[in-house]
Amino acid sequence: MRVLIVDDHPMYREGLIAALSGRPDVTVVGEAGDGAAAVDLAVRLAPDVVLMDLHMPVMNGVEATGRLRAELPDVAVVVLTMLESDESLAAAVRAGARGYLLKGAGRAEILRALEACRDGGAYFGRNAARALAGLVGAESRRPVANPVLPELTEREVEILDLMARGLSNAAIASRLYVSDKTVRNYVSTVYGKLGVGDRAAAVARARDAGLGAGLPGGR
Repeated sequence: MRVLIVDDHPMYREGLIAALSGRPDVTVVGEAGDGAAAVDLAVRLAPDVVLMDLHMPVMNGVEATGRLRAELPDVAVVVLTMLESDESLAAAVRAGARGYLLKGAGRAEILRALEACRDGGAYFGRNAARALAGLVGAESRRPVANPVLPELTEREVEILDLMARGLSNAAIASRLYVSDKTVRNYVSTVYGKLGVGDRAAAVARARDAGLGAGLPGGR
């Protein structure tokens, strides 16, 4: 099993490399300290599995996972992170991660996750599995599309909804685990599709469509 390790803490990467390299059936083919470097290395090294942190500079793990799934759909991504929130789990799964573990996981569990995901399965730690079940139930109760704004994709509706709640682009990026630039691109696309020229007009359209209810701005 060829593994690429991605984490922005060099000592933690070294510990993972030492733990995994002790297995004769595992080869650590490379390591990266940010998501952009991870994507570049994965394209060059063709690992079976990428062990991915989420909170990293340059490009975070969620965005890197999405890029990897687009460019290398056969490479499995297993998230190994300190982030325990339902939002980080949901973002990672939507991006294409097949596994999700917290950094307290032991070597045996990490190996089980890597093997399961390499073989086409999925692996989620106990708490993550429980949270994922709740998220799946919530997603099943959500409408598939907003009939008032059929011109927008589901992701664009999500961005517009957060704008209508008063969140800035930076806050939206943090909430969805994407870059500020990605959010700016979505916002520009939303403006074009709605035929509006600024944020206030977009928010007005959103509220007319029933969006913007829920969490107050900034949360």
